[in-house]
Amino acid sequence: MNGIIYFGNLQGSTGLLAEQELKTALAICSGMSGKEVARALGCAPGTVKKSVERVFYKLGVSNRASMVAEAFRRGVISSSAAALALIMAIHGMIGDDQAIRVRRGSNSGERKIETRIATRRAECALAVA
Repeated sequence: MNGIIYFGNLQGSTGLLAEQELKTALAICSGMSGKEVARALGCAPGTVKKSVERVFYKLGVSNRASMVAEAFRRGVISSSAAALALIMAIHGMIGDDQAIRVRRGSNSGERKIETRIATRRAECALAVA
């Protein structure tokens, strides 16, 4: 039996995924973190984590961005704003920003992680112009 579940401006059908798995997938496609999904669905973060793992297995993927892309490709999730949700979800995969993590140790043993984004001179020149 295929039911339709709505979450925000997304909708999904329960053919391939169970109801809880589909709700979790829809929330992740909306850009929520695991803890935000747990609060929205009224369950524990561990429940969300297991639901995400089951969705990964059923869709044959290994990360959240591929899950979103595969769910849209298979038609499990659809929306009038599907293109926008898909772009938001996989932005991290296709971004051309050069992110560098620099680990610096201090005398007190404290380690700080600083994320820097390297930019090209041409991009800086365009921003100034």
